[in-house]
Amino acid sequence: MLAYCHHGGISMLRTQIQIEENQIKWLRDRAKERGVSVSQLIREGVEFYRKYEDRIPEDKKKKALAAIGRYASGVSDISEKHDDYLAKAFQSELSHDN
Repeated sequence: MLAYCHHGGISMLRTQIQIEENQIKWLRDRAKERGVSVSQLIREGVEFYRKYEDRIPEDKKKKALAAIGRYASGVSDISEKHDDYLAKAFQSELSHDN
């Protein structure tokens, strides 16, 4: 079953990805600097990739695509409760910063 959500009048498909810890840290930092969500940065990245895909060397494309699906969070309900997990992670980061 596909999970749709609506954001700013636009219907979007909810999905789950696995990324490395340093990647999510970088995304969170950029999102905070720009005042946007991590999801927004990912959408922008996908659009950028689609626009400039033909300019990216083939070996780099293959390496990036090979990483897809190689990592697991170990959490079975993350696609359904990712916002809760994200809020908890942000709260934990804020607690450590103080």
